[in-house]
Amino acid sequence: MSPNVKGAVLALVAFGLFSTHDVFIKTLGALYSPIQIVFFSVLLSFPLATVMLMRDAKPGTLLPVHPWWMAVRTVGAVITGVSAFYAFSALPLTQTYAILFATPLLITVLSIPILGETVRLPRWLAVIVGLAGVMVVLRPGATDLTLGHAAAIVAAVAGSVASIVVRKIGAEERTVVLLLYPMVANFVVMGAALAFVYKPMPIEHLGLLAIVSAMAWIAGRFIIAAYQTGEAAIVAPMQYSQIIWASVYGLIFFNESIDKATAVGAAIIIASGLFIVFRESRSGNSENTPVLRTRSRVGTPSAFRISSMMTSGRARDKAPQNERLPE
Repeated sequence: MSPNVKGAVLALVAFGLFSTHDVFIKTLGALYSPIQIVFFSVLLSFPLATVMLMRDAKPGTLLPVHPWWMAVRTVGAVITGVSAFYAFSALPLTQTYAILFATPLLITVLSIPILGETVRLPRWLAVIVGLAGVMVVLRPGATDLTLGHAAAIVAAVAGSVASIVVRKIGAEERTVVLLLYPMVANFVVMGAALAFVYKPMPIEHLGLLAIVSAMAWIAGRFIIAAYQTGEAAIVAPMQYSQIIWASVYGLIFFNESIDKATAVGAAIIIASGLFIVFRESRSGNSENTPVLRTRSRVGTPSAFRISSMMTSGRARDKAPQNERLPE
């Protein structure tokens, strides 16, 4: 098995796990507030986080080098988690994924003011076409737009901000800092809001949340392994396999069928995202390649941000595939 094929397989397994994770989130979301789900999923992630963070031997304090950018990333991560969890509970899985798939388009736009990226006409056209695909999914005027649709859009925007900030400061911040601040912020903010929405949870539901946290952690490790093995241009498009899982899971567990508008809109968004990925993979088109190098999975507060775990410097990102810097 070639490195690229192996990387693609690892990514497919990871996104299959994430999709299964989302089924549990949607199931629990019918019973509990997303605030409560986020709180306990993050709480149950702390043991895994502690083990991982203890391995960070890089010297330094827990004070961020870029406190304001870290604050922006932390706020973005908190908003992303609760918004995405609400969207999964309120919308069909396929619609939620279709809207979240707009993240690479938003990252491309945000890379201009934040990374100083130059976006040329072909990528601008891809962004415009992709956003038109989002409108096809939403069908304003033809269908009622709900709070779930708004939450999915907010999750895509906030997740894009959190991810692009990692590209901005990741080379200078410790991994432990990039991981710890959003987790602690989610724990504190959701914990403070928990008093207003809390419902007693039986042990089996806490067990489901423990499984959710474990799945997110395992899937994150698989994605890291995928990017370490294969080329980013091969691994990145594997995220779109989630639409297949969403169609199957939605039909089996929630009696959801993908409607024509969602299918067409998702196809447009995916095509636009793939164009941007392959455009960035061509040598000389982009100095920072923001989409290819933004490896996080939007909307999973219990998961470690993949970008955070692979930010030992932009030198790694710019190294040729056969000359990767050591982990």
